[in-house]
Amino acid sequence: MTVIDNAIYVQGKRTPDPSSLQQTYETLTERGGMAWIGLYRPSAEEMASIGAEFDLHELAVEDAVSAHQRPKIERYDHNLFTVLLPARYLDETEEVEFGELHVFTGKNFVITIRHAETPVVAKVRQRMEANPALLALGPEAVLYAILDQVVDDYGPVAAGLENDIDEIEDQLFAGDSHVSERIYKLSREVIQFQRALHPLLGVMASLHKGFEKYDVDIELQRNLRDVEDHVTRLSGRADAFRALLQNALIVDSTLTTNRQNQASAAQNEEIKKISSWAAILFAPSFVAGVYGMNFEVMPELTWEWGYPYAIALMILVSAGMYLIFKKKKWL
Repeated sequence: MTVIDNAIYVQGKRTPDPSSLQQTYETLTERGGMAWIGLYRPSAEEMASIGAEFDLHELAVEDAVSAHQRPKIERYDHNLFTVLLPARYLDETEEVEFGELHVFTGKNFVITIRHAETPVVAKVRQRMEANPALLALGPEAVLYAILDQVVDDYGPVAAGLENDIDEIEDQLFAGDSHVSERIYKLSREVIQFQRALHPLLGVMASLHKGFEKYDVDIELQRNLRDVEDHVTRLSGRADAFRALLQNALIVDSTLTTNRQNQASAAQNEEIKKISSWAAILFAPSFVAGVYGMNFEVMPELTWEWGYPYAIALMILVSAGMYLIFKKKKWL
């Protein structure tokens, strides 16, 4: 198990860091405060140990180890288990990278578990430590701050996806042969973005229900409502992105069919021309072939004008066929 950070906060201020998790447990019991432990991909045995110390439900512990969870929030007695899918847009590759973050919050502790490289928790910890008054509100304040940061990070993702869709529209009418592949790839990213966003509305609703029961600070309530507004707007944008990509796929299919039809029509015109010239050239070849059989009894074989007659016949037949094909616009 990799312990990313391990600290105890008293009245919103960080105390000297414990040397181990065991010391964190002992200090928390003796002196009080709030423990904030950051982990990276812990094993089942390690999570079982932490779960036993903080009385975490075994089902939540199992989920935290196995990962691959959808965004959700679950309450087990006085503890909350929250799953979030942070995301960031990579300008270098024009791709969206999704992570997975699990957050356990209780009366006097926050445990964050990362299953991907994501700077969300580090940003939140730095911001919270710079605001002791907010941090002094306890684990709920940390959870809301993490939600706020995750949703804020979705903003650049939405902007990046929107820019990619604009580029696809340019590619469509430029005849780019790789645009279909990019549309499919971008559609998968948008669907993942929707899967990260849409369940957050349910998470917010669940937290709303606990405002009065758990006497949540009024500032935290306002913060959550602001986060909820951002999620609603981003969800609408993500839905619009998916509709645009579906339309782009239809347009690409239509344009591809038109291009194929045009290519087929052009090919048919070329075949007409080749067939016409082949027929025109066949006429003199046929006449020459007949007169080249050298039979003893053959009309015009000994005729004085036989040769000019044969040549004239070839020219007339060829010219007649040329005029016919020209009239039909085959040539």
